[in-house]
Amino acid sequence: MKQARRPNSIPTGTARYYVLMVLLSCAFIGLFIRAAYLQVDKAEDLIGKADSRSVRDKEIVTHRGLIYDRNGVELAVSVPVKSVWIDVTEIMKKSPTLAEEDWNRLAVIAKKTPKEFKQWIVERKGRQFAWVARHLDPKMASIVKTLQLPGVYLRDEFRRYYPSAEITAHLIGFTDVDDKGREGLERAYDDLLRGKSGKEKVRLDLQRRVIEQQEVIAQAEKGENLYLSIDSRIQTIAYKALKTAVLKHRARSGALVMIDVDSGEVLALLSQPSYNPNRFDSRHSKLTRNSAFVDSFEPGSTAKPLTVVSALESGVVNVHSKINTSPGRIRLNGYWVKDGGKNYGVLDVGGVIQKSSNVGVTKLARMMNDEEFLSTFYQVGFGVDTASGFPGESAGRMNFRNNWSDIEKANVSFGYGFMVTPVQLAQAYAVLGAYGVKRPLSLIKRDLIPQGTQVISKQVSRQVVNMMETVVGEGGTGKKAQVYGYRIAGKTGTARKAEAGSYGDQYAVFFAGIAPVSNPKIAMVVFVNEPNSEEYYAGDVAAPVFAKVAEESLRLLNVKPDQVETVAVNQIAKRQNNG
Repeated sequence: MKQARRPNSIPTGTARYYVLMVLLSCAFIGLFIRAAYLQVDKAEDLIGKADSRSVRDKEIVTHRGLIYDRNGVELAVSVPVKSVWIDVTEIMKKSPTLAEEDWNRLAVIAKKTPKEFKQWIVERKGRQFAWVARHLDPKMASIVKTLQLPGVYLRDEFRRYYPSAEITAHLIGFTDVDDKGREGLERAYDDLLRGKSGKEKVRLDLQRRVIEQQEVIAQAEKGENLYLSIDSRIQTIAYKALKTAVLKHRARSGALVMIDVDSGEVLALLSQPSYNPNRFDSRHSKLTRNSAFVDSFEPGSTAKPLTVVSALESGVVNVHSKINTSPGRIRLNGYWVKDGGKNYGVLDVGGVIQKSSNVGVTKLARMMNDEEFLSTFYQVGFGVDTASGFPGESAGRMNFRNNWSDIEKANVSFGYGFMVTPVQLAQAYAVLGAYGVKRPLSLIKRDLIPQGTQVISKQVSRQVVNMMETVVGEGGTGKKAQVYGYRIAGKTGTARKAEAGSYGDQYAVFFAGIAPVSNPKIAMVVFVNEPNSEEYYAGDVAAPVFAKVAEESLRLLNVKPDQVETVAVNQIAKRQNNG
């Protein structure tokens, strides 16, 4: 038989075998040397190249500090939102492969037509970062996330939200899309509220998603919280009352300011018409203007108590002095000063305030030299801003000529020829309510009450406050400011507005008041600009707003009623009616 052929093999002892083994060994040794070279000598370079493609410094976003009212009610908060941005370079590379539907979706997110969006992309060619849409609502953000388009990414941000919306809009203000304060206290305290963003090193995947957090480079510092002096309960009451009055009388605008007499804190401050700070489309300049701080007006008859203060302080009269206002007019420098066609005859000093006699205060002003007359106006804060820190606050206008005429001096005595803001007027009445003590105005809640400065004597302040109480009583011009159970002191002011060098048919009306008279707690000014209804006097337009707001506010503040006799009589009558 034939023997089977053995398979071909390389003999272990042949040269071919040794050559093959040497070659394989050299290959493995080469690979080992290469690996060692890459992992030892070139390790840092390679890691650096890898990190340059995937490791980024990422901002740690922090939110603004919250704004609270004096009782801890939130007035401004920061809500986490998503914003969408694109890497334009990456988008341009992928554009040939992007479906038309994807382009349309991106255009919708950017609030553009597909054609506009494509042109927008071309204009930003070469950029690696461009915002497409900021502060998306949750539904739109989820749509962007599900698209998973190359070069389209989401970023965490915060958006400011104002729970009280229109009620505190003029005071709180608002922030822009970059979370920077633009109006109101958001702007005034921006540095305090903004805080400081941090930074961390992270590793990203191809879709720019964070897959590893390596280290924190800088810690984020959140903004400081702000506690305002405002009482949101009173602010809401005031908002409703003022808005109702402005709409009812078809007025151009209005403002209301309430100050805590004991501390100088602002308890309520608002303007009308208002706006919703949560909506970008409602932030028109004419609506965001805070009339209480920014606009100044001639105060009219609300300045008369200050003229009386000057007369009493200078000693030219006392509370029992008589002023003859007959026949209800007086001629100065060819101009008539009149008491509205009425002849009040002989009045005591309190009667001058009660009847709001122009002739009476004119005669008081003429008894004093200029320095004595104007001292009270300057002492209560007219002519300078209140140093509240509110952006754009006006200082009013108190520019008088050294050689002014008798008629000019007379005009000032009853509130013409100079201008004040509603806040300045409220501060002046707060000084009267504090029995002559002037305290710095504050929009921030105070832990300690400042001592203040005695700018008017205590006796004179008490006397004038008691005189102003008659304005709200029978025979006074402010009867509609009466509040059940409380003694109210106040003064109406109906001033013609200047236009084209003369006074026209439009009015600015004020009611400035203090409550309760026995132990003043609040000073409030209600201002209505250009009422266009049949009622345009301050006693009919502004005084009822004061009554409404004061009544509810005094009860919220737990201020004890001081009109005890009236309360007792009404309670007895109520029991008799029920019985």
